[in-house]
Amino acid sequence: MMKPAINKPTLTPKLRFSEFRDGEGWEPVSLGDASVPVVERVGDRKLTPVSISAGIGFVPQAEKFGRDISGNQYHLYTVARDGDFVYNKGNSLKFPQGCVYQLQGWGEVAAPNVFICFRLKDGYSDGFFKNCFEQNVHGMQLKRHITSGARSNGLLNISKEHFFGVVIPTPKPAEQHKIADCLSSLDDLIAAERQKLDALKAHKQGLMQYLFPREGETRPRLRFPEFRDGGEWVMRQAGSLFANRIAKGEQGLPIYSVTMHDGMVKRDSFDRNFYDIEDAAGNKKVCRHDIAYNMMRMWQGALGVAPEDCLVSPAYIVLAPLKGAVPEFFQYMFKLPATLLLLTSHSRGLTKDRLRLYYDDFAHIPFRCPDCPEQHKIASCLSSLDDQIAAQSAKLEALKTHKKGLMQQLFPSPAEVEP
Repeated sequence: MMKPAINKPTLTPKLRFSEFRDGEGWEPVSLGDASVPVVERVGDRKLTPVSISAGIGFVPQAEKFGRDISGNQYHLYTVARDGDFVYNKGNSLKFPQGCVYQLQGWGEVAAPNVFICFRLKDGYSDGFFKNCFEQNVHGMQLKRHITSGARSNGLLNISKEHFFGVVIPTPKPAEQHKIADCLSSLDDLIAAERQKLDALKAHKQGLMQYLFPREGETRPRLRFPEFRDGGEWVMRQAGSLFANRIAKGEQGLPIYSVTMHDGMVKRDSFDRNFYDIEDAAGNKKVCRHDIAYNMMRMWQGALGVAPEDCLVSPAYIVLAPLKGAVPEFFQYMFKLPATLLLLTSHSRGLTKDRLRLYYDDFAHIPFRCPDCPEQHKIASCLSSLDDQIAAQSAKLEALKTHKKGLMQQLFPSPAEVEP
């Protein structure tokens, strides 16, 4: 049976399922009352040492750190079994006061002895509590026990007493299970849509391998019907494809930044401050369909095609397409793994984090490319896939937002909870 905290008011969420609308309010229950600590040591057993990554969950230490870091402390690790919850005291952007995840599908693992492991008692739903931890109910209460210097070995100095003192507003078991089932079905839908997104991305990457020639070859393995009898792709130096546009900025044009994954993005869409030159004349002008690239990150694919006339930082290189160059085609070619290696080899710098690709060096790089009609066809094909990926990404984000909003309605406000 659930054991409510003494002298604590009941709480009620904004949204309840019809069969519980006239039911009792939720009772604040401490983790100490709802669970039992898991303290069994690993000893001589051979189990996988794990860590926890915020937003991901359990990962083998060897995968996260590149090696097993348990060392001579391994025998003191805790045996965590499927169904157990584990609290990692390490802070992160998503969980500044540490994260809690439930072990599922691992069998038994070795959890670091600095983690806090626990198991829920009968009458408490794993799925219900898992969603409470996802909302960071624990962190909102634990932050009062953390000071700026309250860290040891990279972990927050949260005691077991404080952790098990965290209070979770809890309804009767039937309502717990109803909420857990509802959110679990949403999780399944989100997982299915994420798989669709991953499949689209994998399809695009695989298709690109066939639409561009492999190293040492002069034709791609896959060509559109109208180009199957076409000639070989020819080598052309980049300087014959793109000129270096050096034009001062004009007032009234939007300022863009170049990203590695999203191409050119309006600077004011970023949730951070920039300290670059704001005066138009201090920036470079980019014309629509130009390619702008960050010369310090071109070897990582930091480039994009301008969707409109705009301004960029004077630290960028602006490529103006010449006759025979379809910029959208080259935007995809420049991101191919083989091309990135080529761009890296022509960049200057003593160390990789200082590499810069100047236009004069870029201009001498040879690229194998087809005639403009085939360039257009390839770019159009990949662009349509990008549109599908963007639509699927938006659908996935909408589902996540829906779940987040639903959880805010299905649970009492964490701000109302006082341990």
